[in-house]
Amino acid sequence: MPFDTLGLSPYLVAALKSQNYTKPYPIQERAIPAILAKKDILGIAQTGSGKTACYVLPILSNLEGKPAPKSRHIQVLVLVPTRELAIQVGEVFKKFGEILPFRFKSLSIHGGVSINPQMQSIQHSNVLIATPGRLLELHRANAVHFADLDTLVLDEADKMLHLGFQEEMDKILDLLPPKRQNLLFSATLSPDIQRIQQVIMQQALVIEIIPEKQSLDLIQQEAYQVSNEKRGPLLRYLIKKSEIKQVLVFTSSIYQADQVSNKLIKNGIDARAIHSKKTQGNRKESLKDFKNGKLNVLVTTDLLARGIDIEFLPCVINYELPRSPKDFIHRIGRTGRAENPGKAITFVSEEDLQHFEVIQKKMKKIVEIIDSEHLNLHGF
Repeated sequence: MPFDTLGLSPYLVAALKSQNYTKPYPIQERAIPAILAKKDILGIAQTGSGKTACYVLPILSNLEGKPAPKSRHIQVLVLVPTRELAIQVGEVFKKFGEILPFRFKSLSIHGGVSINPQMQSIQHSNVLIATPGRLLELHRANAVHFADLDTLVLDEADKMLHLGFQEEMDKILDLLPPKRQNLLFSATLSPDIQRIQQVIMQQALVIEIIPEKQSLDLIQQEAYQVSNEKRGPLLRYLIKKSEIKQVLVFTSSIYQADQVSNKLIKNGIDARAIHSKKTQGNRKESLKDFKNGKLNVLVTTDLLARGIDIEFLPCVINYELPRSPKDFIHRIGRTGRAENPGKAITFVSEEDLQHFEVIQKKMKKIVEIIDSEHLNLHGF
């Protein structure tokens, strides 16, 4: 089914064709017509399945013919859990908003930067993409009003609730007009998602896209059994010996991310850590350089994983295992996307073996574990 059969405005269809988007993802195919029809939607689909464009495109179509927003009275609110995702979603709105035949303005707001420029820029914005904390700050400063709000989007809703935004979410929902379109998107259908669905949605259309097994089959997986003291040398060995040009390394903590990054740099490998303790400018620059291929290695935590969206990332390394098998699948899903093969390497200590068995059962895939003892890691 091509995009021109979904009911989108002709100029959006033309823009999609000019950017070589020929066929919608399954979530887009099912959700776009429903969003255009102003239905409430609960969309469940894995990260990288096209969820952002799934709501951006019909929202832009639905704005056509509406009066321009009054000063500081937004029409659409998109709530996201991280600064990186706020910026990423804002870029998608900007890309398609530039070709609209009517006046349109979107703005991404988040913490980590001065609030004053955001307060000034919010005037006459149709769409506001926001993290919950900064949105509440702006509302307390009387910088944003919700009386004319028509559509609410919760993107990565599962992650938002997991990260403890529940109290802020309750405050925001109390501020919004009860009559509105609600669009909820999540990678998983958890009890928290079902609860918030019951609170804010009336007769929502549930669209669940089950990940195809072959998406994991695009990822070449291998694991190395390694002692904790040899994780660093093994990481440097693999990066140098394999001549990996672009690799995303996952650690379990901010402290570990900094440690790993510093060790890589000391050993002549171009690397940076990206996590919540870094300034917004630093995070934005590091992510941009990594996406553009100017940075070889980016070391991160699970907290920021969903704000890192790179279509052709060749390699992911799990320096440490995550607690949740779902987080493991999400991590390795950063590679092997858009029908392109990728590689995922996992470090497993003796203490991790049982947990790694659980992960393999959850993803229904056996991964060969290589004993790293035979590798010559001297000098790495």
